[in-house]
Amino acid sequence: MEWLAGNDYELARQILQRGVAAIYIVAFVSTLNQFRVLLGENGLLPATDLLERGGARGPTLFRRWGYSDRKLVAVCVLGVALASTVLLGLPQLGPPWLPLGVFLALWGLYMSVVNVGQTFYGFGWEMLLLEAGFTVGLLGSNQVPPPTTVLILIAWLVFRLEFGAGMIKLRGDVAWRNLTALYYHHETQPMPGPLSRQAHLLPAWWHRVEAAGNHATQLVVPFLLFLPQPVASVAAAVIILTQLWLVATGNFAWLNWITIVLAFCAVSDGTIHALLPAVPPDLGTPPAAPLWWNVLVLAVSLGLAAASFPALRNLFSKRQLMNASFNRWQLGNAYGAFGSVTRERVEIVVEGTRDDAAAPDARWMEYEFKGKPGDVRRRPAQCAPYHLRLDWLMWFLPLRSVHERWFYAFLGKLLAADPATLRLLRRDPFDGEPPRAVRVWSYRYRFATRTERRGTGAYWVRDRGRLRIPPVGRGDGG
Repeated sequence: MEWLAGNDYELARQILQRGVAAIYIVAFVSTLNQFRVLLGENGLLPATDLLERGGARGPTLFRRWGYSDRKLVAVCVLGVALASTVLLGLPQLGPPWLPLGVFLALWGLYMSVVNVGQTFYGFGWEMLLLEAGFTVGLLGSNQVPPPTTVLILIAWLVFRLEFGAGMIKLRGDVAWRNLTALYYHHETQPMPGPLSRQAHLLPAWWHRVEAAGNHATQLVVPFLLFLPQPVASVAAAVIILTQLWLVATGNFAWLNWITIVLAFCAVSDGTIHALLPAVPPDLGTPPAAPLWWNVLVLAVSLGLAAASFPALRNLFSKRQLMNASFNRWQLGNAYGAFGSVTRERVEIVVEGTRDDAAAPDARWMEYEFKGKPGDVRRRPAQCAPYHLRLDWLMWFLPLRSVHERWFYAFLGKLLAADPATLRLLRRDPFDGEPPRAVRVWSYRYRFATRTERRGTGAYWVRDRGRLRIPPVGRGDGG
């Protein structure tokens, strides 16, 4: 089975396994810091309530063992520990089944979290991390060559990710078809970064070039990943550079970083040596893999290919689904992002007061979030690859409705000055003391022009919209 040995992809294997492991560390740390507040025993949407209703959307250890905050901590600590061993390259020194076993454990642990995470874990990059972890485990250890079929499967994953996003854009919004989507995107994206304003203020012709380049990268380049070298490496480089631009101009949790890591599946050792002569052209040729390992890899590769057939059909469906899983194991998924672009940025602003809420001279003060825009003089922060789940859900509120159960629970936590909830915020205007009432306004935000920035020092200009939720006090059931 010499054809199965991808001997020219040893560096790619190291980047794929260690890179995905690093993202698992970020995911588990994010969960450790936020899950208990959002979904824990006393969270906004308690996982215990979901499990009692039998509402978990797939396999989870918590269904069998029950949920508690202590068990959640144990899952996260174990996940960080296991992923750290891969990042250090320890399982890779053992037999080929050892990295696979570690990644299967990471996949199972994180899937247990995602499947009880409800709306706070309803993002495409959650299932992407699960599928990526399962797949890169099949690359085996340093004792066997990287299997060619697994490298192809990872390229197929990148194809679904990129081509799916490109197709959903063409189908979803005329702004992508007429190349005007980037007139708005940098300003209205969920969480702008430090350079998003500069990107937004670039001339219109550049934004049209951006949109055209996006279409080429997502609709044409993915096909080139399956061609011989050096074409495949060039295609991967284009995807990586495009993702780095997205990293520089926005905050999309680990979506861009995991795409960068996965794109290395198509980069050969020879190509890297040609670009960086200091890297040896031959990183060592492992001995031939044992027959049992080849049989296992081929069988699972065929299973993964079959599992992704619904996603293949979805790519060419007129009713294309975005970020959809077709099986309970979240393998062979459909991906996509920003099928439509919002033209106006509306932010939900939560205010509190310690005065009589009915008094005309009551002093209302804003709660500040860590990532989402608030204070117009505060420069947008760099958060990614860390995922600020509360901030992301706040962005969705004006697109859906402020009358969501988790949001009313959040307001109740603010009225109680719950310390754990307040730690998710950047600033509590009452320094840990409970307000008498809170209320919710919507504001329209736009980036300040260069002239406005020089004159006021502000990064944003905002206009108050309307009162979304009138004052709610501690005695009103908030």
